Amino acid sequence: MAILPILEFPDPRLRTKAALVDAAEVTTAAFQELIDNMFHTMYDAPGIGLAASQVDVHKRFMVIDVSEEKDTPRVFINPEITAHDGGQVYQEGCLSVPGIFADVTRANQITVRYLDRQGVAQELTTDGVLAVCIQHEMDHLDGKLFIDYLSPLKREMVRKKLAKARKHVA
Repeated sequence: MAILPILEFPDPRLRTKAALVDAAEVTTAAFQELIDNMFHTMYDAPGIGLAASQVDVHKRFMVIDVSEEKDTPRVFINPEITAHDGGQVYQEGCLSVPGIFADVTRANQITVRYLDRQGVAQELTTDGVLAVCIQHEMDHLDGKLFIDYLSPLKREMVRKKLAKARKHVA
């Protein structure tokens, strides 16, 4: 398995809207290997979710594992939220915006339709961290970042902070 490079804000490729995954592609060896590599990358980062867009693959799927033991991997292909309820503020971070955390209002409960790793249609109603993570990763598939929920001034402060951090690493 390979660790894939994760795009970081303000990389313009993060703004690309992902295309639907063709159902015939889901069970191919190449797609399954990509899923494995995305899980490996996410666990290594470490994170609880990773959208394909974050690794410069602009297809509508994501991998998620919100379990403490990291033993409940989930794949959501062509996800679509069909219902949502309530709203609550959650503090979010992102592998594409390292070291930055901010409060974002998300639905408390969602119902999502998707294809699983085997290409089988599924529907899931969930809440809590999993619901937040699904919404966060789906934003990536639409070219949106959690910092887009911040004011323009705060977003610019984040951009400058990340640029400064990159200079110290280089």
